[in-house]
Amino acid sequence: MADEKEVARKRLRVLRDELAFHGHRYYVLDQPVIADVEYDRLFRELLALEEKFPELVTDDSPSQRVGGAPLEKFAGVQHRHAMLSLENAFSDAELRDFEDRLLRFLKDTPQLSYVAEPKMDGLAVELVYENGLFVQGSTRGDGRTGEDITRNLKTIAAIPLRLQGESPPVLLEVRGEVFMGSAGFKKMNEERAAAGESLFANPRNAAAGSLRQLDSRLTARRPLDFYAYGISDPAQVACPTQHELLAQLMDFGLKVNPLVRLCPKMDEVIAHYRHLLEIRARLDYEIDGMVVKVNSLALQERLGNKARTPRWAVACKFPAFQATTRLLAVDFQVGRTGVVTPVAILEPVAIGGVTVSRATLHNEEEIKRKDLRIGDRVLVQRAGDVIPEIVQPIIDLRTGGEEPVAMPGHCPSCGHTLVREEGEAALRCINGHCPAQRLRSLIHFTGKTGMDIEGLGKKVMEQLFAEKLVNDIPDIYALRPETLERLDGWASKSAENAVAAIAASQNASLARLLSALGIRHVGEVTAAQLEERFQTMENLMAASLEELLTVEGIGEQVAASIRDYFGDPAVQKMLERLRQLGVAPGKRVAPLGELPLRGAVLLFTGSLSSFSRDEAKGVVKKLGGQVSSSLSRKVTHLVCGDKPGSKLQKAEELGITIIDEKGFQQLIS
Repeated sequence: MADEKEVARKRLRVLRDELAFHGHRYYVLDQPVIADVEYDRLFRELLALEEKFPELVTDDSPSQRVGGAPLEKFAGVQHRHAMLSLENAFSDAELRDFEDRLLRFLKDTPQLSYVAEPKMDGLAVELVYENGLFVQGSTRGDGRTGEDITRNLKTIAAIPLRLQGESPPVLLEVRGEVFMGSAGFKKMNEERAAAGESLFANPRNAAAGSLRQLDSRLTARRPLDFYAYGISDPAQVACPTQHELLAQLMDFGLKVNPLVRLCPKMDEVIAHYRHLLEIRARLDYEIDGMVVKVNSLALQERLGNKARTPRWAVACKFPAFQATTRLLAVDFQVGRTGVVTPVAILEPVAIGGVTVSRATLHNEEEIKRKDLRIGDRVLVQRAGDVIPEIVQPIIDLRTGGEEPVAMPGHCPSCGHTLVREEGEAALRCINGHCPAQRLRSLIHFTGKTGMDIEGLGKKVMEQLFAEKLVNDIPDIYALRPETLERLDGWASKSAENAVAAIAASQNASLARLLSALGIRHVGEVTAAQLEERFQTMENLMAASLEELLTVEGIGEQVAASIRDYFGDPAVQKMLERLRQLGVAPGKRVAPLGELPLRGAVLLFTGSLSSFSRDEAKGVVKKLGGQVSSSLSRKVTHLVCGDKPGSKLQKAEELGITIIDEKGFQQLIS
């Protein structure tokens, strides 16, 4: 038996190598060298041997692509490096403005080259390889934390379970897009229609829904594909440019879009954009634009990132899909901050595979500028292929029976007089007890960008609010299963699950709680920066205006909004009630005054010998300091390692304290 097992071990090694080779030829290179029947014979032989010797099954075996037993839920995954969004451009002029900004920032770089890549309309994911083996895959999520979808990603044949080559990196975090081809999407919808199942609206929704199946066996049956477009940290691979990096990923066996182009000048970038726009309809997958990246990875490092986006890349979006329909009415919605937003009610129309019946109108000024009237025939587009908006009325089709849009003078929810604050175009209800504002705040608190409490979606919160069971945020944490069971649509199990999910959110991070509270001007990014700087709610509530202004990206308006919020007695009472109900975000650390780097803002340049860059940043944050990604007057110390960049000269000009690695070690000791 031992000899038979050893023979099986050797044969399995050969089969895995052969199947991986042929899978790469078929799914990545589209150049098969054997017939499907021969591939199937090899695969069946592998399955038979693994069934006989299950202890010989490895993580990189092709058999692991078939999926496994369903999960109860997806686990969270913290990205080592944030998966940032991209700024948008919509014209040649905006692309040239992008280049002008780069040149102004870099100053001493007269000529830039770029890599232009089709912008896939799919779902961004991260693949983690350790010593060449695929060990974890996750969604982008909020950019910092995603969902662990490793088992689902393993079912995608275009994603290698083991990298090719003899010496893969110890760690490689690949970024890419999972998508569904148009032909596969069409066939899948035809099969769903024949089975009496609901149809997917478009390939992107189908791909996203497929990746978020708790049963990976369902994902394995979906026609998903993958293109890699980069890695989290260029230091993981010794490549000087983005174009060479993509070539290296291909050498590792990863699939890269063949329409990627190296463009020595912006003129070539614009020409490639027009080429992609021309062939867009003929492609077997959907793209909604083109991503432009600075080719030099060293220049990418110099350019750095803003709060949510890299400076060195931009997404040039394609013109939106458009259609004409009729403006039936204008509804007025009250948001959680009191802003009253006009919403167009449209005669339903299909645009780019989606039925549109509502569109944003933003504010009164836009309605006047576009001269919109009830009854108008209007041109509607999905801006950036996503958000429906009215482009213009078709004035030539007016009959004379159209009516002007009348803006309300009082809140449609509470009747309070509406005001227009100085410098704002929007009407606002300033009644803090407005029911619509309270309901929207509650929906935001439990929603995806808030505490993300499963079972407390929009419709449920509307029900709980209407039943007067939840009037403010602390009421959520006072809910009991027996209370929910008495409501329409609830059962014992769903009530218990909802209360369990509420309890699970009690110890969410401080950043998530701050984002959920809906503090004006404080979104997810600012909330994360506040958590890094102040660590606890108590520290943040005690922070002065001056201390808030030391946080990167926070100006006077945001700082004043935070101080006003925590200075409100009603807010203080609400937070105290939350504390009494067991809501305790994050881990309590030393009081702010005891942290040795309190108030310090450090920026690193050059390489350190005693620390990795991430380790050094972690020490600074742990000691109460803040790490900046760019040079400004808020930076208190520039830490210079080996071969510092241009930041050194600028820091000297600004009079910023400059220390070497030894000085940094003394500072943190």
